Amino acid sequence: MASQWHSQVSQKLFMARTLLKQAQNVPSAEPEAQAPGTDQALLREAAIQGATELMIRARRLLLNLIAQLYQHRSAEPATLAELAGLIGEETNEVRQLRELERQAGSWWNHLEQLETAQSRPAEPRKTVSADNIIAISAETGPDRSGTALLNTVGAMKIFADDLAEQHSEW
Repeated sequence: MASQWHSQVSQKLFMARTLLKQAQNVPSAEPEAQAPGTDQALLREAAIQGATELMIRARRLLLNLIAQLYQHRSAEPATLAELAGLIGEETNEVRQLRELERQAGSWWNHLEQLETAQSRPAEPRKTVSADNIIAISAETGPDRSGTALLNTVGAMKIFADDLAEQHSEW
């Protein structure tokens, strides 16, 4: 049964990676080509948001996989806290995930940031005028670049595969 959960996690991550690669292949929009550029920007954004949702789903399925590995067949924890309550804080998997949660550049932390950002409406952008042209505004929020998202997918895949391998040895 746990192998089915691992397959499900792997499938979601594969689809996320496919969407991200598709987003990278969408040609950049030219400022003068407003209509086609809008379509291309929309395709890129849809692929990024879709991949992010798949990664968030894969993380939840990963928690279910861990619960299955600890013989909690009917449990489907939605959070790390629920998983810890189910299998205990002292288990190796919970300790690893807690460490990833605390680590600033980890895939777990990146997903937390992405989920928070994707669950809120976009911040209104300031307009550029002669009065504020000197001010530099960097977009805040998680890194949504293709490279960062692909790195997160890769790290999640490694974690899931290592987890499955460790438990298949028993």
